[in-house]
Amino acid sequence: MSAELTRRRFLAISAAALGGAAPAARAAPVTWQGFALGAEARLTIHAPPPLADRAIAAALSQLLQAEQLFSLYDPASALSRLNRTGVLKNPPPPFLDLARLCTRVHAATAGVFDPSVQPLWQALAHGGGGVRAAARLTGWHKVSVTAREIRLAPGQALTFNGIAQGYATGMVRAALGRLGLERVLVNAGEFAALGGPFRIGLADPDHGAFAIRSLTGRAIATSSPGALRLQGAAHILHPARDRRPLWATVSTEAGSAALADAASTAFCLMTEREISAALARLPGGTSVTLLAQDGSQKTLG
Repeated sequence: MSAELTRRRFLAISAAALGGAAPAARAAPVTWQGFALGAEARLTIHAPPPLADRAIAAALSQLLQAEQLFSLYDPASALSRLNRTGVLKNPPPPFLDLARLCTRVHAATAGVFDPSVQPLWQALAHGGGGVRAAARLTGWHKVSVTAREIRLAPGQALTFNGIAQGYATGMVRAALGRLGLERVLVNAGEFAALGGPFRIGLADPDHGAFAIRSLTGRAIATSSPGALRLQGAAHILHPARDRRPLWATVSTEAGSAALADAASTAFCLMTEREISAALARLPGGTSVTLLAQDGSQKTLG
């Protein structure tokens, strides 16, 4: 979606199939690489080439739709129109679905996950002037979300940089599942698997690779606050601007890539106790690996 998203992530790593038949007996997967939503994207498809070609076409269609919905840099996108006018009438179903997920994660994280930080981001990105005024505009609770319209409070603007890549990853996985594929790894900024297992490496900008996960039918998203800085501060922002990230890198595993993406963003700003409380309010099976600034790590959930 943007350079912001690209730099926010540092999950640059290996994603190779594990398990199953011996490598010599297994047909090589079909792979596709490109760019989507401001980040490198990759598909690893275990299917005959004709079906894999259909899968790639379906994936590209979903990624294009995600750009048209959630891009901050396309003035014609649904998000840009909402930010420009303050209201989006009859929001497209995926946009409404994402907004409702934002509401759920906002509640589960006691308000830490908040897409209304866009004015704050803009103030910091343009020299730091007006930060206090921008902070007063934040507050997802001020956003009205209904099937008929999504309406912002005066002066508000949204960014889905903390959830859109995960949501797009999930859109692709769902589309490929509808084609009948059973073993695919989608990387559209976050990882989501159909079947598996797949080997996923986790890395941090300063500490390098720090863990490996085996992913089957689930999703992993990772956030690293230090991957980009604004006026000397980390770019993952608390809506009240009253706290800084507490972790070097956070990696969340969940059934949904969008949920994992949003949670990993918020957890960067939360204490271990707060994260444990949030996990209790999120769907069962959600877990998180926390990499501290000193390189130590802990897994919760």
